[in-house]
Amino acid sequence: MSLYDRIGELHGNRPWGSVLDAGTGRSSMRFLLAQDTEHWTAVTGASAMAEATRRETADRMRPQDRIVVGNWVDPDLLAGERYDTVLADYLLGAIEGFAPYWQDRLFARLHPLVGKRLYVIGLEPYVTSLPSDDDGKLVNEIGRLRDACLLLAKDSPYREYPFDWTLRQLERSRYRIIDAERIAIRYGERFIHSQLDMCTHAAGKLRDRSLAIALMSHASELRARAMARLRSESGLRHGHDYIVVAEPN
Repeated sequence: MSLYDRIGELHGNRPWGSVLDAGTGRSSMRFLLAQDTEHWTAVTGASAMAEATRRETADRMRPQDRIVVGNWVDPDLLAGERYDTVLADYLLGAIEGFAPYWQDRLFARLHPLVGKRLYVIGLEPYVTSLPSDDDGKLVNEIGRLRDACLLLAKDSPYREYPFDWTLRQLERSRYRIIDAERIAIRYGERFIHSQLDMCTHAAGKLRDRSLAIALMSHASELRARAMARLRSESGLRHGHDYIVVAEPN
């Protein structure tokens, strides 16, 4: 079962009504397009993601639906609007590239927009820890190499926040926690390739070509080790995603 399927279960028979996808992407839009919504607004900080979302929704976007490019730091973004359901999937981590160190204000910023229910999907940080198991070591190594390449290319890695931090911030931002759960992750081939592709793409932008070649070579070697482990173990079992269901006080 996917995390979005689990959100569907948690939502139950409640009407979706008007929906805000507060940090849109292809996965969240595929989920929302399958729901019976009155209308939706999808927000992204990146023009490229907005275009990808428009392509994803091309033949299913209704006149009342819209895609907005904006930054949640902007107080005028969706000012005065309110939505029955708000989805914030992996927004905590992704917002680092647009509003660094601002995550502690995110849920308070969204509060006026949440009419009935907020769904938060997050990822327990896995780069800062030092796992002792083989799967964890590989996932950690992939994350550290990816972030190193991004930083060297002057890009911003995601900054994930733990489950308990998210619960505290929601309560401080005047939400009631309705449900909360952590879900164990088994990473597959898509994770390995997507994360290391980010690394090689970033390394390709470096002026120091000797360093770039060394990083790409290391990424290739790590990809081979990770894929070999994945095939022998049917996935890399490490870490947790989490889902929090909250309602505004």
